[in-house]
Amino acid sequence: MAKTKAISTDDVLLMLCSSVKKVLSVATQTQINYSPMVQKITRTCLRPDIGCFVLFDGGFSGLVIINFSAPSAMELYRAYMMSMGMPESELATQHTSEEVGNMLGELMNQIVGDFTGNVGSELMVSINQNQPKMLTINKEVVVSIDTNLDRAQARRVSFSTAKRNVFYMELAMDRTEFIQLHEFEREETDPDRIVEEIKQQENALASTSNQTLVDQSLLDELGL
Repeated sequence: MAKTKAISTDDVLLMLCSSVKKVLSVATQTQINYSPMVQKITRTCLRPDIGCFVLFDGGFSGLVIINFSAPSAMELYRAYMMSMGMPESELATQHTSEEVGNMLGELMNQIVGDFTGNVGSELMVSINQNQPKMLTINKEVVVSIDTNLDRAQARRVSFSTAKRNVFYMELAMDRTEFIQLHEFEREETDPDRIVEEIKQQENALASTSNQTLVDQSLLDELGL
């Protein structure tokens, strides 16, 4: 009999941490790290200076929160915008600026999108996310899921930027365990590869269409 493999909620948390590190590192072209020590918490909160949260449901339900300090938010914002060629003189100077919140919300959406893709590939479970919500706050706000989780668990992980500014990610989800009964082929979920394939298909279609127009023009000139 084949040996079964179990994946716990802490393994799911590790997948989420990897998505946070991957997306932010690529977007800002800087080094993002997270602590190997995970804190068990009893409640999830939005904390100063900027809090962002996303709900997901499907194969299992959960809540993801990332709390940015003003310095960490501004560092990520500036690095992201300048990596895209934005002049430093045109950047926002306050973490309360709408541009900063919009950028962090966009990155949060990419993080959870990468996470849900990995969950689908690694666990063969489908989960859906809602639109990230951003709040600039000066005190803690308790956030919970509007449904009863099955033996809810909550975790808090500390992240650090290249300049050693700190922000925190919190996860609340069902206490669950996935048991792999047999080996299976994992689906390819690399978004960069998918985008490149789509571009290649579009270029091929455009080339074919142009050649068809050229051929038709030649036939028209010949009166055929």
